[in-house]
Amino acid sequence: MKNSFRSDRELAQALKVSQPTVSRTRAKLEKEGYISEYTIIPDFKKIGYHLFVLTFFSWKEGISSKEMREAWNHSLKRAASVPGNVVLIERGIGLGLNSFMASFHKDFSSYTKLIQELKESPYCTDRYVSRMESFLVDLDDKVHYRSLTFSTLAKHLLELDGGKEE
Repeated sequence: MKNSFRSDRELAQALKVSQPTVSRTRAKLEKEGYISEYTIIPDFKKIGYHLFVLTFFSWKEGISSKEMREAWNHSLKRAASVPGNVVLIERGIGLGLNSFMASFHKDFSSYTKLIQELKESPYCTDRYVSRMESFLVDLDDKVHYRSLTFSTLAKHLLELDGGKEE
C-alpha cells in the first residue's frame, strides 16, 4: 500500500521470502478480491480540479433499489456532458440522508451545471428525492487537515495488525 509500484522481486526482498511466494500470494489476493486494482491518487489541484463536492440525497420512502439505480444511471447520462468528474456514488445512512455522490470540478460553474443537470432529471423530482444538499471543499484552500493518501490508510492498517512494517 505504501508503494504499489513495487515488483514481486522487490517485495520478496523486503519481506525476505522468495519471488514465487510473492507472485502466488499476490495472485491469490487478487483472485479472492482483497486487491481489486493498483492505482495512484493524483494531486487533484495539479490536474486542474479546484472543488471536491459531496452531494447528499434523501430518496423518498418506498423507492426501490431498482428505481434508485435507474435514477442514478439516467441522471449520470445527463450529467456526462458537464465538465466534472463523478468518482463515487453510494447508498448510506445518516443525517436523514440515504445516498451520496462525490465529484471533482474545475470550477464552481461546472459544479452548478452538474447540479442543474441532476435537478432537470425526471428522477430528481419531488416524486423521488425529498432532499439534496452539497458540501463543497475548496482544494485551493491553504489549510488541509489530512489529505487523501493510501499511506494514511496503510499506517492505520499496520496499527491494527500490531505494527508489522510490510
